[in-house]
Amino acid sequence: MSGGIFSPLESLCDLDNANAHPLVCHLCYQQYEHPCLLDCHHTFCANCLRGRASDGRLSCPLCGQLTVVKGNNGLPRVDQLLKFLVDSCADSEEVTQCANCDLECRTQDAISMYFCNTCAQPLCATCRDQTHQAKMFACHEIVTLAKRAKELHKKCALHEEPYIMFSTEKKSMLCIKCFRDMQVESRAHCIDIETAYVQGCEKLDQAVLAVKELQTSTREAIILLKAMIAEVRVNVTEEEAAISTLFCSMQERLADRRKILLRTAQSQHEEKEKAFKDQLTHMASLLPTLQVHLVTCSAFLSSASKYEFLDLGYQLMERLQKIVQLPHRLRPAQSSKINTEYRAEFARCLEALLFLSQRTTSATGRSSGPTSHRYISTKVLLTEGLESPFTEHCRNYENTFRTLQTQLQNLKDQVQEMHRDLTKHHSLIKIDAMGQILQKSLEMDVQISSHYSSVQLLKAVFEEVWEETYQRVANEQEIYEAQLHDLLRLKQENMYLTTITRQIGPYIRSIAKVKERLEPRSVPPAHPTPSSPHPLLKLLTPEKRESGEEGDLIVMREQNELPPPPLTATPPFTACLLASHCKYHTASTAYPRL
Repeated sequence: MSGGIFSPLESLCDLDNANAHPLVCHLCYQQYEHPCLLDCHHTFCANCLRGRASDGRLSCPLCGQLTVVKGNNGLPRVDQLLKFLVDSCADSEEVTQCANCDLECRTQDAISMYFCNTCAQPLCATCRDQTHQAKMFACHEIVTLAKRAKELHKKCALHEEPYIMFSTEKKSMLCIKCFRDMQVESRAHCIDIETAYVQGCEKLDQAVLAVKELQTSTREAIILLKAMIAEVRVNVTEEEAAISTLFCSMQERLADRRKILLRTAQSQHEEKEKAFKDQLTHMASLLPTLQVHLVTCSAFLSSASKYEFLDLGYQLMERLQKIVQLPHRLRPAQSSKINTEYRAEFARCLEALLFLSQRTTSATGRSSGPTSHRYISTKVLLTEGLESPFTEHCRNYENTFRTLQTQLQNLKDQVQEMHRDLTKHHSLIKIDAMGQILQKSLEMDVQISSHYSSVQLLKAVFEEVWEETYQRVANEQEIYEAQLHDLLRLKQENMYLTTITRQIGPYIRSIAKVKERLEPRSVPPAHPTPSSPHPLLKLLTPEKRESGEEGDLIVMREQNELPPPPLTATPPFTACLLASHCKYHTASTAYPRL
């Protein structure tokens, strides 16, 4: 069963769906009960997934990815992190009664409640003084109720001894007996609890930063894909309108070809829109996962003690690293351009008619379209079947010209995309990419110049042939001049392309230098302070998330531990300065249109 709990496109395009509560199941919309983790890192209740497996495979109801399940229950492995958070949430809501006077108090508010570990009973402050005043109760161990809830992970489950060390090799805590039972070689990988906690927090901060960067890129990719879907719909409308307009002027000869072209355009539209929607579905299913894990990190750091952190923290870090390392298609796999080459198809359909009309109007205006006329004239010349040096030259010329034209069009598309990202999306452009385009443009200029020179060298040979076959001279000379004109046009377009690339270069380098200078540097950790508070990770509210502001991680440490270095996210001042800098340059510079 493949699920499909969201509507096809509308809900996927809504970025607010990513702000769901991290402890609420996407299927039953209730708090998780026995949460199970799939290979795609989506989590659901065990009851919601029961009965969905088929042939040892379970399809994710959210994204459709298959997960191999083992065992007879047909369920994936238990999500220990979410289970810990759910249990912590339940413990905080649990009501505790005093064993003597039945005074009720919530665990999360149990500052004035105590627990006698010897009697194994909760006591209020009054009853603690009244019932344990006698000398016989002097040896009883009494702690606050809140402190007892935090000490569940402090003792080794095997030896009932407190944890004192942490193994960086096995990612597990050790009591004194566990440490003695270890091999001598493995003891070199053991560190104390405080050091392990500080190092673990630093690694988790780095993993959170990587996920936040992926979250930002995913949001930008979703916005870009939505815009490209709108563009492809507009483009297919314009393409169909142009096809229909040209068809009306040649209705008698182009009726059959018009139907073929419309089917081709619609087929490309469906193919491209389907590809964009599939990629958009993948991005939209990835975004809730990123949001859930970021909030999970926040809740985990705020709920877990040092021992709980070291018990489960490396599972969380490993999961975040796997999420970042998964292959994510963040850029569109293809362009939104609809291209049916309808003009060439119409020209092939009415080649003789178009050739005659061009010949009759060539005396009055030959500069209107040398490329189209050269193409048609060349096709007619080649279809005559007469072998001559000029015919062989035309065959070779067409192959080389198409290759050069394709390479130049690819460079034009890259520069247009770079120009759009710089002016419209205010994105940072890699200097290496700009250098590669400029290098290819220079190489194209050398190829075009070389081919132009080789065509010019054939002029003397063709002049001798034209003197012997005067009847065909006019047509061949016209084709020849058109070829030179097309090469000059390609050279001029390439020159414009080179100029635009060089104009964009300084702004890209300037923005890169500004970002490099304003990028925050890592600050060395300060000395431990005895009054450092408990670790807490806060994210921005959904309103701030929608406005584009990054949720800064505010990490506060427990007593007697080192604070981690500050997060290296781009400050709001840096982002504002980059946007205004790019906006100033794009407003003050008019780029030539290709």
